[in-house]
Amino acid sequence: MLLPTTCPVCGAQGPAPCHRCAAELRPARSLPVPAGVDSCRAFLDYDGAARELVARLKYRNARGSVPFLARGMAAVVGEPVDLVTWAPTTPARLRARGFDQARLLAKEVARDLGLPCRPLLRRAPGPAQTGRGAVARHAGPGFVARGPLAGRHVLLVDDVVTTGATVSAAAGALRGAGAATVHVVAAARTLPSRGHVHSAMPARRSPLWK
Repeated sequence: MLLPTTCPVCGAQGPAPCHRCAAELRPARSLPVPAGVDSCRAFLDYDGAARELVARLKYRNARGSVPFLARGMAAVVGEPVDLVTWAPTTPARLRARGFDQARLLAKEVARDLGLPCRPLLRRAPGPAQTGRGAVARHAGPGFVARGPLAGRHVLLVDDVVTTGATVSAAAGALRGAGAATVHVVAAARTLPSRGHVHSAMPARRSPLWK
């Protein structure tokens, strides 16, 4: 028996998100490219309805939005890749929540792109990035590659890009295992602080905004 889906933002029965809440979402602005990453794109600005959408997936296991988010993420990937992976959460978070939101997104993005999805990274012990300041974020986290990746072009999936420290650390581990390129796609990116200068990378517009 199938349970009806509800909008994670407003709770209305129907699509996740509903049409009214989806109309409030804004495509992400261009992202500065973190160190060790070849490109970095996101689907949404992490603000308003989008913040609620991603946060409810991350903290409340509201998985109904995963296909919508993944479809938008896949649409903004513009570089050639042959393998999809994700930046895993901490073991403590995984035990507490029972799931890894980045893994859920990565598997769906890979399905949309017709590519294999593999667990290429193991997260080293350490605190989660959520709630840490910029200086503390750049001090971690640590990742270890699970095996050789000679010549592979990897798409690294994350839920939210804030300072870029997580994807930079993950990309470093992938490159250390031999990856030729590492491209990043996220469900959302946090809004830049006032006075922040964007990189020259042009924003790509998803077909979902037509």
